[in-house]
Amino acid sequence: MDREFEVLKSVAKKLAGDTVVSNYVRCGHVACALLTDAGNVYTGISINAKCGIGFCAEHSAIADMLKAGEFRIVKIVSSSSNNVVVSCGRCLEFIRQLNSENINTKVLLKNGEVKTVGELLPVRWELDEL
Repeated sequence: MDREFEVLKSVAKKLAGDTVVSNYVRCGHVACALLTDAGNVYTGISINAKCGIGFCAEHSAIADMLKAGEFRIVKIVSSSSNNVVVSCGRCLEFIRQLNSENINTKVLLKNGEVKTVGELLPVRWELDEL
């Protein structure tokens, strides 16, 4: 694993935890750190609500990135406090749709392997199909 992934993994792991916000909401079970083509790191945590409203750590990190006017993700890591976790299909599709170059975003997998968003989403849909 390269140095950038080590740093992202460390940052995400430190942010991850299970915080009880209320009887209805917990946050931080998963944390995410991403690296942009400008060399900036953005982070986020998951929010889980009993009613099903909430969002993934990747969405939180992407929102942080978008506030800074960036759109291109080079590398991304999601982690619980113990292990790297793979981004769900919803998050991978969101990453892909942000910028066509994000199909080459490198994703760290639990076993230390690295795959691109394009490899994890080999069949894509296009707007003209709707």
